[in-house]
Amino acid sequence: MTGVYVLGILAVFALLGTLVLEGLGIGLPALQIAGGLVVAHSGFGMIASRQTLTDDEKTHGVAKPDVSFSPMALPLIAGPGAIGVVIALTARHPGILNRVSVIIAAAVLAGLVAVLLRFGTPLVDKLGPTGLGALSRIIGFLTLAIGVELVTHGVLAVK
Repeated sequence: MTGVYVLGILAVFALLGTLVLEGLGIGLPALQIAGGLVVAHSGFGMIASRQTLTDDEKTHGVAKPDVSFSPMALPLIAGPGAIGVVIALTARHPGILNRVSVIIAAAVLAGLVAVLLRFGTPLVDKLGPTGLGALSRIIGFLTLAIGVELVTHGVLAVK
């Protein structure tokens, strides 16, 4: 179910995100810088092994019968960074075919998330804490680089 929610969240922002930007008077460079900072912060957090959720969020998540929407889909998977990237892509490449392409990419990613969540336990067991830590740091470094790239595009676009 989390994959469906991820697709829904990203599709809504692919279709309506530029309207949100225009309505709030936010330019694309500002969105790129802010989104890049969020993505970079997330990546750095993966490298530094920090806590992702607050204690209150963890307690609430454990008590909920279904965590597929919150906290799994939003804010962990389709959070501010992913939403910012989707809005930036659709703002930078307007047109219905481009929006459909972004939605198709979101559907592929949502499908991958669903498969990994469904069948990932044996992989997690095989990797163990050390392997997961190493993988998390590698992915965190790549995520940090993506965030820096987004910030760079935003700074260069400021006029």
